[in-house]
Amino acid sequence: MTILVTGGAGYIGSHAAVELLKSGYNIVIMDNLSNSNFESINRIRELTSKEFPFYKCDLLDRDELVTIFKNHDIEAVLHFAGLKAVGESVEIPLKYYHNNITGTINLCEIMAKHDVKKLVFSSSATVYGNPDRVPIDESFPVSATNPYGRTKLMVEEILRDLQVSDPTWKIALLRYFNPIGAHKSGRIGENPNGIPNNLMPYITQVAIGKREKLSVFGNDYETHDGTGVRDFIHVIDLVKGHLKALQYLDSNEGVETFNLGTGTGYSVLDLINTFSLVNKKEIPYQFMERRPGDISICYANPTKADKVLGWRAEKDLKEMCKDSWKWQTDNPNGYDKTTY
Repeated sequence: MTILVTGGAGYIGSHAAVELLKSGYNIVIMDNLSNSNFESINRIRELTSKEFPFYKCDLLDRDELVTIFKNHDIEAVLHFAGLKAVGESVEIPLKYYHNNITGTINLCEIMAKHDVKKLVFSSSATVYGNPDRVPIDESFPVSATNPYGRTKLMVEEILRDLQVSDPTWKIALLRYFNPIGAHKSGRIGENPNGIPNNLMPYITQVAIGKREKLSVFGNDYETHDGTGVRDFIHVIDLVKGHLKALQYLDSNEGVETFNLGTGTGYSVLDLINTFSLVNKKEIPYQFMERRPGDISICYANPTKADKVLGWRAEKDLKEMCKDSWKWQTDNPNGYDKTTY
């Protein structure tokens, strides 16, 4: 079985590619490299000792998409490609709507023309907006507090409408919580361009001396230490959930939604303190005002994924912190500036 991995040079996509190859799948990777680096493709080959085609391609380029489907006998798609910075989405919403929504429509139209109707979509817990209680299960009402979250929500609705129009589609919508960590080898990991948007790469860059200190936004939330609580999940556990979803779609039509989280909430200070303890690195930080749109507590009820997919997260916060630090120390400047 050949799987197309869109956004396969990125943080989650590259880890998924490794797990797919290790599990015996053939893959094709496409990525426009706008927020990723071709070196990750070299590292995937290095880690797996396997070859696969790579296309530097944008989902907005329909002709190139058609070429990929003509050249390869693709049976399913893992769809990771998309712009993902919440703050940036507020500044340039039209770019986010065009890229994330139009790109997915292009992908689905061309999949249908080539009779490829099995899709695992990378959604997000942001679709739950500001939930009134936790843990969050898949039946919770959905909303979004920023354009990035709305693109995920809109794509979910588009995919549901698509499946209603053609019941032969098999679609899994995977709502991620907060992926951190890296491959245990330290060869692939999260490689942000410029100032990190996510907490863990900011912590590791402070730890290695690239940043002076960490800004902690808000210390007056109604939590055990005043800082926001999130469901941090190891990226390897996360991508194993994709493989389970892929297997589920082999024998199940329709659209199903699954939370991918650990079911445990940790605060920002819990994460900082665990990182310091495990890696023996103090992280200087300062408290700042809350950011608009940030919520106090968000963690998953992952029971459905356990019961239906046979998936559950296995790695704990200490392992997430250890693997993140190994990636950072082995790659102090991220991937080499390899071009393609």
